[in-house]
Amino acid sequence: MARSTSFGKDTGLQVRMLTTMLLLGLVYVVLMGALVYSGLPIALVVIGVGALFALQYFSSEALGLRAMGAREVSPQEAPELHAMIERLCIQADIPKPKVAVAYTHMPNAFALGRSPQHATVCATTGIMELLSPAELEGVMAHELTHIANRDVAIMTLASFFASLASMIIQFGFFFGGGHSDDDDSPGILPLILVSVVVYVVSFFLMQALSRYREFAADRGAAIITGRPSALSSALLKIASGMERIPKQDLRSSEMAAFYIFPPGLKSGLGNLFSTHPPMEQRVEALGRLETQLQSGR
Repeated sequence: MARSTSFGKDTGLQVRMLTTMLLLGLVYVVLMGALVYSGLPIALVVIGVGALFALQYFSSEALGLRAMGAREVSPQEAPELHAMIERLCIQADIPKPKVAVAYTHMPNAFALGRSPQHATVCATTGIMELLSPAELEGVMAHELTHIANRDVAIMTLASFFASLASMIIQFGFFFGGGHSDDDDSPGILPLILVSVVVYVVSFFLMQALSRYREFAADRGAAIITGRPSALSSALLKIASGMERIPKQDLRSSEMAAFYIFPPGLKSGLGNLFSTHPPMEQRVEALGRLETQLQSGR
């Protein structure tokens, strides 16, 4: 099969990531201002928020792997998976990330990391048992495209602001959300309102970017492997396999946005607030790309 389409930067994704970063920066300034306005010392705000940001940004890999019950594996422990990742990295011209395995029946895969030089790609035992080698290759190429596009770091930033705003909201309601005893202090209610806005903005920024980045990663995987149909087949199998997994084994939580296929993905209005586009749309897009690759356009 001729590969007439080169694997490279997705302009649409780059524009969306830049826009998301600028809007997140604005959100950051507004939230910091609200914290200071509520009566907290500026130094405490800067140090506290900065420390939380650094903790999430630099430890997101370890935290994500721990949440999934995954661990890094050596080439001796998973020779076939390592060989596949190494081959795909050569084709995509990116550094080989660390390789991890999550020991769960849930068929899924995800990528974590702040840059191509500091990244981990993970597959579950469930997905390795479910898919054929060609299908698994398509899935892992999808995750490697996320790393190459650097969209994982942007998603980590967006989730940080949503998490921070959620913490402030919970803290505020726990302590009543009213005025403080100090007449000169505006109380915590304005901070709660700003945090609600920050949470909503961060949430929708994540939704918009996450859906597009999935299409971009599907496209990248199809180009790297030259077999869009293999990824389409993998998505259909994963969706079918997910339905047979007990609900208590579906570790959706904050990791859902990073999976190749999130647990509980619904069609119709049920998909309105999902981090991923409907599976049918992804399969259709891969079908069009298959036609383009076969025709040499």
